[in-house]
Amino acid sequence: MPGILLILILCAIAAAGYVMGRRKAATISGDDNRVLHSNKPFHGANVALAAFLSGVVALVASGVIRGVTGIADSANIMTTVLTLGAAAAAFYVTLGRITLDYRARNVTEQLVKGILIAAASVAILTTIGIVLSMVFETINFFNQYPMLDFFFGTNWTPRFQGDSDLGMLPLLWGTLYVSFIALMVAVPIGLFAAIYLAEYAGPRVRGIAKPLLEVLAGIPTIVYGLFALITVGPILRDYFAQPMGLGDSGSSVMTAGLVMGVMLIPFVSSLSDDIINAVPQAMRDGSYGIGATKSETVKQVVLPAALPGIVGAILLAASRAIGETMIVVLGAGAAARLSLNPFEAMTTVTVKIVSQLTGDTDFASPETLVAFALGITLFVITLGLNVLALYIVRKYREQYE
Repeated sequence: MPGILLILILCAIAAAGYVMGRRKAATISGDDNRVLHSNKPFHGANVALAAFLSGVVALVASGVIRGVTGIADSANIMTTVLTLGAAAAAFYVTLGRITLDYRARNVTEQLVKGILIAAASVAILTTIGIVLSMVFETINFFNQYPMLDFFFGTNWTPRFQGDSDLGMLPLLWGTLYVSFIALMVAVPIGLFAAIYLAEYAGPRVRGIAKPLLEVLAGIPTIVYGLFALITVGPILRDYFAQPMGLGDSGSSVMTAGLVMGVMLIPFVSSLSDDIINAVPQAMRDGSYGIGATKSETVKQVVLPAALPGIVGAILLAASRAIGETMIVVLGAGAAARLSLNPFEAMTTVTVKIVSQLTGDTDFASPETLVAFALGITLFVITLGLNVLALYIVRKYREQYE
């Protein structure tokens, strides 16, 4: 039986359990709810949650068993029997426990608490799974390729026939170069926009400008990439790179950096706007009270108070820029080189991860496994930026509360 159908059946069993649980509690108590330890809805919810959660646990467990034992997909009967059997057993046992003294409310609250804990654990367990999957493959890679050559090598020339140079420094340089240009575009524009919206714009202007600015955040990155390839790249090549003798390619670090910076503007602006609005109004009123102007208040009171949060927003934007792929693929090219010329084509770590895992791949070769080493390196960099942002925000935030 398909999993979706099983879930629907479990929902039907849970609904029936809620109705029958309430009905049995009402039958036992008569018309006086006070003789029950818990109200009738708690008894119904208890039966419903017990049946549904038992069925879900059995469904997951049967999937794990089939994955470990290698049972064919045709053995769906085992999953169906285990799932519906567990749900029916929990339904019957929980329904039979309904008495005048049964603490259904306490049990229901514990079940709900368990659901909340499981939901909160999903992100943690997913992160652990991602890290472990990359770590194991990275270990396999370093068993085949020298670690020092990977981290300090300056040549990136993978050859699937063997004898590859897999130094990551050109890729890391391209990643940081593109991200730096993107931040040089996004941070001033986004911060100035946030200051205007938070301190100067009226309610009507803010109500129009802020949604329009945040529309940029909803544009797919592939669209930004096409914009870089078709519009921004040729303009930079024809009017800047070629006249100055810096190159003749439409794909360049500057192209990807400018377009990525535009993409990050609403990210920086929205976070900074929220942070500036969180500065207590009493601080502004005190500044006005001693004769400061609007601009002096913004410069000497509001921005210093909001600075830790703004720095955190910038670091989070940097993490977003480092992990971008599609804009770099279409805007910056695929050449792995160490150069200071912003009008030359370069590439980033994320682009090479995609290219190394595209097509027919042999997960026993270092040319494929290098993608996992690049991924874990990028993960450590972005994780470090996120931790630094949280540290700055938490360390300095309370000084202004």
